[in-house]
Amino acid sequence: MADNGKPTNGKRLAAWQPGKGRVDLDKFDSDATPYSVGDKTRDKIEVDSLAQQIDALQNLLYANRARKLLVVLQGLDTAGKDGTIRDVFNRTSPLGVHAVGWKAPTEDERAHDYLWRIHRCVPAAGEIVVFNRSHYEDVLVPVVNGWITPEQQRQRFEHINDFERMLAETGTVICKFMLHIGYGEQRARLQERLDDPAKNWKFNPGDLDVRKQWPQYQRAYEDLLGATHTAWAPWTIVPADSKTHRNLMVATVVRDTLAGLDLCPPPANPALRGVQVD
Repeated sequence: MADNGKPTNGKRLAAWQPGKGRVDLDKFDSDATPYSVGDKTRDKIEVDSLAQQIDALQNLLYANRARKLLVVLQGLDTAGKDGTIRDVFNRTSPLGVHAVGWKAPTEDERAHDYLWRIHRCVPAAGEIVVFNRSHYEDVLVPVVNGWITPEQQRQRFEHINDFERMLAETGTVICKFMLHIGYGEQRARLQERLDDPAKNWKFNPGDLDVRKQWPQYQRAYEDLLGATHTAWAPWTIVPADSKTHRNLMVATVVRDTLAGLDLCPPPANPALRGVQVD
């Protein structure tokens, strides 16, 4: 236990990671705030502090060019993928952190295997890349709509695990977050988009059709979380009804992951010793 009586980050994190086999999302409270200090204002201050720490660690990551970080954000509509990117990475340089938003594949992308377009956008040495949605859409949308068989679904789980293991074995650290929003909270956020002229552009009528498939998407997420939570690419289920807590939890895990790499400034160039700038 930590000095404040709360579990350490490692124990708290483990409580929000899937076990083996199919996951029961009903056992993960979307309204929980396990990383909160109990005060929203203080939580926001901590998010900003973590964003600054992530920036400092990203500078070291970029300077070393030995490792890479891939952050995967998955979640249903309104779960807050955009907001998470905006608040957690708002202090980092766009030269070292890139966000990739995934939409339906283009005709050219459909002509290749479904991981082809993904592999082209993974981080290069020293980079952090954040996926807003990801290759996991290919074991969600086709499953819910019955476009692939259960056998093809299992095959894709194996493809993804092998793909992520290859990335990990070649220097990419992978953090995967499932932003877990409740049914009632999603209704409120969709209604807000309809009612607020400044947010109306965000509303897609198709979101209502997807909302009708809520149970099917929950089951598809439960299947993929259990099948693709691995030692080299673990999932973290983030209770996301609170936007502030969502950002706090993701920022903490990203900061801890980068800090765990023991990044140090590269050795000074001996040729620069004693150089004076006029």
